[in-house]
Amino acid sequence: MKARYIVRRAGRSLKQAKIRTLLTSLAIAVGAFTLTIALAAGEGSRQYAEKLISSNINSQALFVVRDESLVGGGGLPGGDGLKEYSETSTQFSGLSIKSLEPKDLDVIENDKDIEQVIPTYLVEAQYMTFEGIKKKYTSDVSVYDASVLAESAAGTLPPLGEQIKDDEVVIPEGFLKALKIDNPKDIVGKKVTLRLVRQVQPSEEEITKTIQEKGSAGLAELVGGEVRDESFVVRVVSKASVTSLSASNALFISENTARSLSDFLTRDTPRYRSYVAATAIVKDGVEPEVVKQRLTDKDLTVRTAEDLQGLLFTIVNLLQGIVAGFGVLALIASVFGIINTQYISVLERTQQIGLMKALGMHSRDVAKLFRYEAAWIGFLGGVIGSVIAWGTGTVLNPWITEQLDLGAGNHLLIFEPLPVIGLIIGLMIIAVIAGYFPARKAAKLDPIEALRTE
Repeated sequence: MKARYIVRRAGRSLKQAKIRTLLTSLAIAVGAFTLTIALAAGEGSRQYAEKLISSNINSQALFVVRDESLVGGGGLPGGDGLKEYSETSTQFSGLSIKSLEPKDLDVIENDKDIEQVIPTYLVEAQYMTFEGIKKKYTSDVSVYDASVLAESAAGTLPPLGEQIKDDEVVIPEGFLKALKIDNPKDIVGKKVTLRLVRQVQPSEEEITKTIQEKGSAGLAELVGGEVRDESFVVRVVSKASVTSLSASNALFISENTARSLSDFLTRDTPRYRSYVAATAIVKDGVEPEVVKQRLTDKDLTVRTAEDLQGLLFTIVNLLQGIVAGFGVLALIASVFGIINTQYISVLERTQQIGLMKALGMHSRDVAKLFRYEAAWIGFLGGVIGSVIAWGTGTVLNPWITEQLDLGAGNHLLIFEPLPVIGLIIGLMIIAVIAGYFPARKAAKLDPIEALRTE
């Protein structure tokens, strides 16, 4: 018997039990809905990550460290943002890591395919003040990373790859709450002053001489350190975003300024010209992965923009897998629904099956009939679930974009036809597998016994 005839016959059989067919299909539709949303969320997240990496990060940049824990465990521990300064408190980062030494920078700079190396300077300000605000605050101070382009809440950021000016700073939007400023535009152009204190480590001879000449007051002055104030102008308030790739709790200064201040603070100390990390820019036309391998062979830990993209994709795949897991659970439940529906159908149509066999229908065709009915149920459930998911996701996309602050033109849910078609085909296959035993039972029915059944 031709497959085309069996398919049409299966469709007519399902029409005779519309309510039961619809309810069973809806059970599959629940799983199809969840899986379609999971596929769309995964695709949307991957496309957004790719766009974020390609447009905001210099693809030729390498992140180089000596301590692998900095990149193996999520990078540098972030600060707590802006806090009010207290005379009775001491700022201590508690960070103990292997640092990059000048010889390590020489290794990076001497690579024939590296055109620029930007160390991450450590600048620890005792406190900072903001124009028009009497209180003093403490926060991390870091180098503005020109290889990453953040979004601005107020002011204008320089193009990707360009540094801010030496007398400018970029502050995160998170500072505004501590400063009690509602509109970020109100602080752009205002002055920020850093109080820097370089601790002095006098020799025993200097201590003895100072005590003899000036007493305890002179000693306190000697060890009190050298004080220096540096003033800057706020150029930009960087926008807070749940998808931001740049640090969000630090005050950013230019590379030149950071180098000067770091040298001032660490001069005559073991930390002088010692760096947490460095950003190396690979020449255009050279594959960063090749340079990464060369530096790795020299006992340096290196990460590329693609490595960062891989980390984001790992997180996306994990979240997608969790959502898909719920869809799979719904499908498992629907499988039992298909088996139950098909078994009931076999019992109700026992005489009909006996008649078809008596008229010459082969057992294998009877089995095909019930398998095709199961395939129809899988198809209907897949289409219903996917269409509802597609429509719901399309309607909710603008709201989701606004809530997650993804930016104009970006969507979390992106529906691609091929994965959805593949999902529907997969559901049909699952339905056929679920209907195997009922179809087998129908095929084995004895036509004489079946015709006697009431």
